[in-house]
Amino acid sequence: MEDILLIANADAGSAEESALDDAVTALRLRCDVDVVATGDLDDLDRALGDRAGRDVVVAGGDGSLHATLTALRRRGELDQPTIGLIPLGTGNDFARGVHIPLDPSEAAGVVVDGRPANIDILVDDEDGIVVNVAHAGVGADAGKEAEPWKAKLGKAGYVVGALVAALKTQGHRVRVVAGDEVLADGSRRVLQVGVGNGTRVGGGTELTPDADPSDGLVDVLVSFSVKPLDRLQYGIRLKRGTHDERHDVRTARAARVTVSGEPFWCNTDGELAGPMSSRTWEVLPRAFTMMLPTAEQARES
Repeated sequence: MEDILLIANADAGSAEESALDDAVTALRLRCDVDVVATGDLDDLDRALGDRAGRDVVVAGGDGSLHATLTALRRRGELDQPTIGLIPLGTGNDFARGVHIPLDPSEAAGVVVDGRPANIDILVDDEDGIVVNVAHAGVGADAGKEAEPWKAKLGKAGYVVGALVAALKTQGHRVRVVAGDEVLADGSRRVLQVGVGNGTRVGGGTELTPDADPSDGLVDVLVSFSVKPLDRLQYGIRLKRGTHDERHDVRTARAARVTVSGEPFWCNTDGELAGPMSSRTWEVLPRAFTMMLPTAEQARES
C-alpha cells in the first residue's frame, strides 16, 4: 500500500483517537494517508465515492470492517481496493482470528509490510454479508437480553444478559443443514449454532476454532448442550476452545448453510437481527483482498 484512504469513526473517544494517531503516524512514514472520519452510512458511502483508486484502511472493529465491506460491495467495488485493518474496536474478533496485532503501530506495520490475501465473505438470503461469524442460540439470546441493561450498566449489561440467557434458555428446535449434511433435524433442542468464516466472537472466544476465511468454506458448529449441567460444561469448554470435542457438539464445513425452524435471533459480526425462522448463508470465495501478517510478523506479535 502506498496511497491510502483511512476510514475512522467520527464518534471515537479520546483513547481511540490517541491509538488512531499512533497508527497514522506510523503509516505516514511510508505512505500517503488521507484520514476521513465517518459518522453514518451516508458519510461512509461518500468517502468511498471519493476514494479515487486508493486502497482502504479501516480503523475500527468488526462492525466498522463489516460496514465498509458492505458499502464497497453495494458500489460494485469490493474486489478493487486492498483492505487494511487497524483494530480499534471492543472485541476485534476478526483481527484476532487472522493474527492482526491489536497494537495500532504494529497493525500499521502489517498494512505496509504484510502479505495480501484473498478473503471470503458469506452472503445471506437477504443479501447481507458476514465477514467474521454469525451465530444463533444462547449467544444471540444473551445479546437480546442485555439490551435493556446496557443503558444502565454499560459493558456490564452484557454479563447480565449472558446470565439471564443461560438461566432462561430451553434451546431452539431448528434444522441445520451444512451442504448436504443434516447436523440437526429439528427433533432435538439446540443450544447454539455457529457459522464461522472467522474463528472468534465476544472478544476472543473461539466459537469455530478451525475456521479459515480464505479456504472457500464456512465452519459450522451445532451444540445440543441444553441441560443445565451440560450448558455449564459447554460454557467452560467454550472458554478453553475445546467445546467442539464434546459428544453433544457436531461440526462440518460447507459452502452453504441453512438454519430453519422456531423463530431465533442471530448475531452477525456483533449486530443482532431477528426474530427469524430461516436464514441461509453461501460462501462468496475470494471476495476481497486484505493485508495480513507475514509469518514473521505473526511470530513477533
